[in-house]
Amino acid sequence: MSDLIHDFIFRSAGRTPGAEALVHGTRRLDYAGLADLIRRTAAALLASGLERGERVAVYMEKNVENVGAMFGAAAAGGVFVPVNPLLKPEQVAYILADCNVRVLVTTIDRLKLLKDVLPACRDLRLVVAVGGNDTLPAVHDVEVLSWDGAIARGEASSRPGHRAIDGDMAAILYTSGSTGKPKGVVLSHRNMVAGAHSVASYLENTAQDRILAVLPLSFDYGLSQLTTAFHVGATAVLINHLLPRDVLNAVVAERITGLAAVPPLWMQLAPLPWPAECTLRYLTNSGGAMQRPTLDALRRALPNARPFLMYGLTEAFRSTYLPPEELDRRPDSMGKAIPNAEVVVLRPDGTECAPHEPGELVHRGALVSLGYWNDPSKTAERFKPVAPRHYGLPLTELAVWSGDTVRRDEDGFLYFISRNDEMIKTSGYRVSPTEVEEVVYAREHVAEAAALGVKHPALGQAIVVVAFPREGAALTAGDLLAACKPHLPAYMLPQKVVIADAALPRNPNGKIDRKLLSTQYENVFGEPHQ
Repeated sequence: MSDLIHDFIFRSAGRTPGAEALVHGTRRLDYAGLADLIRRTAAALLASGLERGERVAVYMEKNVENVGAMFGAAAAGGVFVPVNPLLKPEQVAYILADCNVRVLVTTIDRLKLLKDVLPACRDLRLVVAVGGNDTLPAVHDVEVLSWDGAIARGEASSRPGHRAIDGDMAAILYTSGSTGKPKGVVLSHRNMVAGAHSVASYLENTAQDRILAVLPLSFDYGLSQLTTAFHVGATAVLINHLLPRDVLNAVVAERITGLAAVPPLWMQLAPLPWPAECTLRYLTNSGGAMQRPTLDALRRALPNARPFLMYGLTEAFRSTYLPPEELDRRPDSMGKAIPNAEVVVLRPDGTECAPHEPGELVHRGALVSLGYWNDPSKTAERFKPVAPRHYGLPLTELAVWSGDTVRRDEDGFLYFISRNDEMIKTSGYRVSPTEVEEVVYAREHVAEAAALGVKHPALGQAIVVVAFPREGAALTAGDLLAACKPHLPAYMLPQKVVIADAALPRNPNGKIDRKLLSTQYENVFGEPHQ
């Protein structure tokens, strides 16, 4: 197994230099070509003065240079920071300033949008701009080079790369979070290598796989499509889709065998006319529970594709998966721990919960990240020691406390209950939004739904359900509320149902944006009495 994340590419190039490694539109690189791109990009960064552990932000849509910049930064001994291309200039500037980015790799068009906010990024010294023939915009106190210019500088230099070990930082991924500013999760080479090895093992990835990278590379789940592909010498195909049909077309055109998505995207993909001869070997879901109607539709449309339902958090990458053969027996389970990880369910005092007793999911092992960038207090909240597993050792091992409430059955299978910070507190009860949403989704006319806790003058919080109907379906608030009544106790019934006239908003990772929805409906019952 490789020790450093970029070694995946170099070792695959050594084994099968002519095998296709990376595809974006009409651009195709074999492993020899991808390895050469990584070496040249690393040389360019080193020639521009990148020091060990300094941060290189990458802000653009998925393309060949994006991949070259990330893995090139790692090969140079730096740390890459993938920035979601959907973020606005002020959000980008926050990330660049927060983790003291030295080099920004972006496109000329995006640089024009960022020009006015970059002076606030006090540590930024170089911008490398990709594409276009326009004159490079000037940025105060920052050197601006074209991609070709940076590569040429590297070719004229012989500065060696910085030594790195598997415990060193490799990447910082920013989580959207449910409150406050996003947090930078620091991943080591060891974290990323162990994660790719673990996931590739249970997905049974081989060099013959062709994996479609649909999700943002700033999302750990999206980045995983590259690392698992490069780990086994498979092909990664990049797509920046506008419509769900674009994904189907790419699957067919590129003979894709592996497809990863989040629940809102699966809802859009499931009804599409998938061809009977589809090449998909497996599907994976993470970023939230896939609703049963969506899963059933996918299994009917793609009977030869094995569905893997997974759970993960950026702080530990991936924690659990449900083997496809367990789907019919345990359709609501999030499975068991992935290989090379231990997942336990603990009470607040750190003792282990009994079967079916709700507790917090706690993950230990090689995938536990290094913590939050420059935030010791938040790191201390989430990264804590668990009961010692190796008696007599003087060093403390940290585990990550997920913030998610789960339970396990007698066979050790886990079941998601809720995120602790999303629990709705109404009339003295704690209500999981997932429980309400499952009942709502059972209505065949519902395409998307979110249950929210909204401040209420008498109840503390009241439950509001926002639902978006399927195309052509007739759905009213009264009908939906009536459908909930037989299945929910009175305290879990929505006080208000809103039928949305457009698809529910998404956060940058493609999940339903609960924070934005909560803000939109926060005063629907008026201001609470003081």
